[in-house]
Amino acid sequence: MAGYLDRIGAGKILVDRSPLSYDWTPNTLVGRDDSLSELASIFSQIENPDTSCKAVITGPVGSGKTVLTQVFANDLRKHLEGRRKIVHVHVNCRNHPSGPQVLQQIAVSLDERHPERGFSAGEMIQSIKRYLRTHNAHMLLVLDEVDVMIRRDSTDLIYRLLRIDEGQNERGTMSIILVSQDASLLRLFEPAIISRLGASSRMNLHPYNRDELLQIARQRAEASCIKGSIGEDVLGKIARYAAESGDARLAIELLEAAIIRAEREGKGQVETGDIHPSKMRSASVEPNQVDDLSEHKKLILLAICRRLKKEDVISSGDALKLYHVVCEEFGFEPRGYTTFWKHVKSLEQSGMIDSQTASATKGRGRTQHITMSNMSPGVLETRLSSVLSSN
Repeated sequence: MAGYLDRIGAGKILVDRSPLSYDWTPNTLVGRDDSLSELASIFSQIENPDTSCKAVITGPVGSGKTVLTQVFANDLRKHLEGRRKIVHVHVNCRNHPSGPQVLQQIAVSLDERHPERGFSAGEMIQSIKRYLRTHNAHMLLVLDEVDVMIRRDSTDLIYRLLRIDEGQNERGTMSIILVSQDASLLRLFEPAIISRLGASSRMNLHPYNRDELLQIARQRAEASCIKGSIGEDVLGKIARYAAESGDARLAIELLEAAIIRAEREGKGQVETGDIHPSKMRSASVEPNQVDDLSEHKKLILLAICRRLKKEDVISSGDALKLYHVVCEEFGFEPRGYTTFWKHVKSLEQSGMIDSQTASATKGRGRTQHITMSNMSPGVLETRLSSVLSSN
């Protein structure tokens, strides 16, 4: 038997990798008690069956916007249990950038058997309303990165959803939370939408400070690693570097990279020297964007991430070779070069990777150098591996 496989399951530090995923939802939200209270105030009348609430949440990358809505939705559902049935639906508008795509994602989230096509927007909305009415449920809809959809497809869907009960003998069908990195989000809306959202429904999250980032790093370390394997000196160094941007995602990636480096060297503890901040990049794209990519785009992206966790750049030729390795690992038949390259260009157009043409170091011709400036390779690799393994 291959002796190198003895390393599998023999980690001296890491016990559970899932808390190192940025979209992992903790039991306690660090540094956002005031934001949760503010959101609860906006939704103070939600217990009333005829009431719908609206909120707009903005904040920079890594400020916890998405996890804030997840924690709030989970807590709200438990709080109203037996009084009002809350159905939480989260749609990332970067993955679903048009109105019809958003409606389709809502419908499938409510009922996975819903047909994928063949319905107009009006029919989709009626189908969603019918489901909620049949199940006596109120939908809490979170539209994440909503500015992407608005810039591509206008504000028409937002307006229709805000008016979903208008002209009907119904009230309180859905509440909506709009989430965006763009602090000037409201400038994209027409006055009628701004009026319906209301001035008191807007929240802006500040970047995390050093103490909050220390708590976040400690929380993730305690949830994922053997007790005592990561000291306060390590967590403090991570917090100090991440505090420059206030990005929790950067703190989590620094932590994950340090753990992997320490385990690779056979250590039982992470040391401050295992933290290499110069290779970390603050991400501006959410990891959950990859969930709805085609299988082969996921495989290509995973291959690229595995190399970019260790190096700053990967050539297109190496990416193709690693793609074949990943396909074999997950039991897929690799696509041909033309399809591979089409997928690479699609990933570049979506902002997930960057590429630059350079002269080939061997032979004739030119090659593409692939980098990743908008996403964190370590965090993304974890998510892609999890998604592909669950298929």
